[in-house]
Amino acid sequence: MIKRTIPDKVISGFNAIRYKVIEPILLAYYRLKHLNSYEDKKDSPLISITIPTYDRGKLLVDRTLPSIFSQTYQNFEIIIVGDCCPGDTPEILSRVKDPRVKFINLPKRTKYPADPTLRWFISGVDPSNHALEIAQGKWISYFDDDDIMAPDYLESLLRFAQEGNYEFVAGLYEEERDGVRSVRGQRTNAEPEFGGHSTWLYRAYLRFFKYNINSWRKSYNCPQDIDLQLRMMSAGVQMEGLNKIVSYVRPRPGLKTVGLAARLVGE
Repeated sequence: MIKRTIPDKVISGFNAIRYKVIEPILLAYYRLKHLNSYEDKKDSPLISITIPTYDRGKLLVDRTLPSIFSQTYQNFEIIIVGDCCPGDTPEILSRVKDPRVKFINLPKRTKYPADPTLRWFISGVDPSNHALEIAQGKWISYFDDDDIMAPDYLESLLRFAQEGNYEFVAGLYEEERDGVRSVRGQRTNAEPEFGGHSTWLYRAYLRFFKYNINSWRKSYNCPQDIDLQLRMMSAGVQMEGLNKIVSYVRPRPGLKTVGLAARLVGE
């Protein structure tokens, strides 16, 4: 168990109060401002797919991007933001010529905690927030740089959100650990969060919900995606889960597991 310091408690406590007060007000404002923008349930708007990355250029090009390019829904842009990428990742990504792909490499690496678990909790926060700022789409979908989209990922989530008039939707995902595949992301009474980070689709006016660079300081719900989704819930965002697999989480080459367990290999 990681011991929380007094600064951790003060910073996380202050942020909790700040989010609880400000975010519901901002939600009410932006919801009213965009009241009529999402009424057309047959609209085929631009979707911004945001992908933070660091050193997985080859995997992103070989595994993730092909699954996006082959979507049944083609009105999208892909915003890849590097966390001051090292090695050949910038060169590899610069060779992607599809005009829908934008690659921005931040000049300075995010300052992360030394502990690998805490570091994993907020991996890619700054690139993700930067991508939100420049996204042009009417809807936003986060996606990890080593995951795989089901062919109808975008279309299924978009139509589900439109038909139900939801502001945020998430689907199921299939992950593989030690050769065993399982379906994750179902809504349960035990946990308020649902879906997986690489199954999210939400209205672009929710971009004011920024990823919390200090979520690792909390004593619970520390991963950035859980922190963000629970803040959206608390503020009153209209959310629902799609009971359908929309993405696949597979081990990276040379590994047998995913998520935090994969990050800790070799640490």
